[in-house]
Amino acid sequence: MAVRTAGLIAGALVLASCVTEDGNRALPRIFEPAPETAVEALNRYYADIPASELPRASEGVPLPESDAVLSRILVASCNDEEQESPTLARLGEEEADLFLMIGDNVYGDRDGRAYANNQPELSELRESFSDLAARPEFQAVREKFPMMVAWDDHDYGANDAGRGFPFKELAERIHENFWGLADQDVGQWPGTYYARSFGPEGQRVQVIMLDTRFFRSPLTPTDEYGAEGKERYIPAPEGSEQDMLGAEQWTWLENQLQKPADIRLVVSSIQVMPTAHGWEAWATMPAERERLFDLVSSTGANGVVFLTGDRHTGFIYEERGVLPYAANELTASSLNLSFADKSDERDPRQIGAAFPPENYGAVEIDWEARMLSLVLKDGKGQTARRNNIAFSDIGVD
Repeated sequence: MAVRTAGLIAGALVLASCVTEDGNRALPRIFEPAPETAVEALNRYYADIPASELPRASEGVPLPESDAVLSRILVASCNDEEQESPTLARLGEEEADLFLMIGDNVYGDRDGRAYANNQPELSELRESFSDLAARPEFQAVREKFPMMVAWDDHDYGANDAGRGFPFKELAERIHENFWGLADQDVGQWPGTYYARSFGPEGQRVQVIMLDTRFFRSPLTPTDEYGAEGKERYIPAPEGSEQDMLGAEQWTWLENQLQKPADIRLVVSSIQVMPTAHGWEAWATMPAERERLFDLVSSTGANGVVFLTGDRHTGFIYEERGVLPYAANELTASSLNLSFADKSDERDPRQIGAAFPPENYGAVEIDWEARMLSLVLKDGKGQTARRNNIAFSDIGVD
């Protein structure tokens, strides 16, 4: 990977030396020492790209006030900006307090230009976000719902990429600029993770958006390509390097889980609980997956529910024994990139059959009945799968 990366960004030294403080790439930086590495050169160059040259979504609806009670939250992932998205349009007809768009919000690496043609300026990714901004169905949901966002590989810039993606600093700038996060707390640290809380004590919902890309160590390739359960990756061997979130994000997550909340929606762009398949998931790093469960337990964090995407199939999971209470997960995927009508995949934790047609999810909270429901909806807005969960089953008094 190091050789490949060096070849990809050899021109970055020239780029970096030709950027002035106002973003004009004409004169060299005569008052700064030359960058010592290609990565340093790239990042210097990226920092000086004017925000006006990066795509930006419309302003959107402000997030709910900190004391606002949330009762319905929509969840969706995997949206191809180059084609119409009737399911996103149908989602826009719903009523909800918040919409979580949780990864592969665009497909900005479709033709591989960042790698194949050595384009460190990520022109394809920028174009993809501009195309999304122009989509009427996206404009409709942007104008209707407060939104929180996470990224996954295709809006990060390269399929299945992790920390070794050489252009990740610019990918982060594109993401944060597009979604209006650059001037918020998340814009002040590496990576795109952030959290928000809503509602008074007794009705407080915490939404934690994880970044499973920027810091993630390489995955272990399969030893039997395409085999069931080993499709692309296998679990990392015991004792090998395994890092999903990076040291700073792990510390941040520990602090977040210690904050007061009744319901905690932990968003991971890739699946957390299942282990039956060989695609990207926390199961590819068993030690990190166990670390996540242990952290929830050790912090005493009640009410954790995982929300995930990525799979181009919807799932609902439930398992006892990995947390102090029942662990639950909703996978909502995809909005307009369904690859099948049905699936035989069956994980021991799975509630009901997989749902491959186009879909989106909803988290419904009935504060009076003390009940939370994880719902998968089809492209017409009809309920396809549901799991009703008593507050007491997830450690909420």
